[in-house]
Amino acid sequence: MDRQRNTRLAALLDEFDYTHRTLAAEVNDVAAEMFGKPGDCTDRHVRRWISGAVRWPWTKYLLPLEQIFERPAEAMGFVPRGKNSASLPVPPPRPLPAPKEASSVKRRRFLTASAAAATVTFALGIDDTPSRGRLSMSDIDRVEKVIGRLDAHFFSIGGGPLLAVSTAYVDRLRDALDGCTYGDRVAQALHRSISSLYASAGWAAYDTDDTTHAALLHTASLQHALLAADPSAAARSWSNLALQARIEGRHREAVQITRAALNNRRTRQDPHIASLLHARLAIGQAKTADRTGAARSLLAAEKAYDRVGTTVPAPTWLAFMTEGELSGLAAIAHQALGQYDRAEASTAQALELLPPTMRRSRAVYGVQLAELQLAQGDRERAAATVTGLDHSSLDSPRIADRLAVLQRTLTT
Repeated sequence: MDRQRNTRLAALLDEFDYTHRTLAAEVNDVAAEMFGKPGDCTDRHVRRWISGAVRWPWTKYLLPLEQIFERPAEAMGFVPRGKNSASLPVPPPRPLPAPKEASSVKRRRFLTASAAAATVTFALGIDDTPSRGRLSMSDIDRVEKVIGRLDAHFFSIGGGPLLAVSTAYVDRLRDALDGCTYGDRVAQALHRSISSLYASAGWAAYDTDDTTHAALLHTASLQHALLAADPSAAARSWSNLALQARIEGRHREAVQITRAALNNRRTRQDPHIASLLHARLAIGQAKTADRTGAARSLLAAEKAYDRVGTTVPAPTWLAFMTEGELSGLAAIAHQALGQYDRAEASTAQALELLPPTMRRSRAVYGVQLAELQLAQGDRERAAATVTGLDHSSLDSPRIADRLAVLQRTLTT
């Protein structure tokens, strides 16, 4: 019989991130649990299965393979030797693992969450993420789609219920990190996803005015970005930590952190991240009275943004970084330099350019516009701006507090 390469099995190794050696080790581990004695599979066996030299492995290998890839032998590309070989014996039952107390605690956390958080949790499909078994890149793809939907919720409604949702999902992915088996590529992707979730949770904490918690979450985000060996994820974490430093009044530190993020060549080459970092660097420089530096950084942000569209699309967390957002960030820098007229013009431009779906950003810059108008003594226009704000669907205590201060000032 002519030898024919088993392309189905080769594709499964790629999807589940196995090498010949790691699959052989996994077969031996499953065989030990299944038959009560160590397996003897080697990478040579796997090579022979893929090359087609062996088209129907022994039962002691096939049963573990069926369990690992969760499909019958023929669906893995194996060809039976005869009618009898196609009927595999049923493997002995495996004992169910004892329930973990931690799992019940986390389940109670889901059940006692707010109704809004529970609704978002159900809508995102967080409970569908496995915490046991073998993880493949297709599992990671599903995780990233959930995170993308989570980011979209934040841009639309703010951080309110998303803090509980994000941290609960982090717990689930960390369970997967400890309880599942996977290859190196999946491990890095899993750390990248956890880093992204910590960053989202940090922003949700910021929206609820819990800056101490936000700082811890952004630090955890950086830790997992480094474990993922992903410069873009690390740049996101550094950018968030720089913003955290600015919130706490440590403006020179914010400048230093942002510059450190821009030192990475890959970060500078990504126009989406580079434009964000240069714009935030300009704000930090403006806060430290570095007018020349701020002007230079704003120009660098514009030049970086000019390259958007010539490269790959931005990740979902950077969907907010539009031309309107760039104008809004420039306005913050102008305001820090005392240039209120330029700040007001840039903020108005931001509101013209931001799409209606970015309700959180539109609310932020709407409040900012009213604050700038009030700072220049134009109470009538500030009142009109406040009246025209659409914040009914937002869940952001930080934005609500700024708006409340404005309304009290205008009615005094």
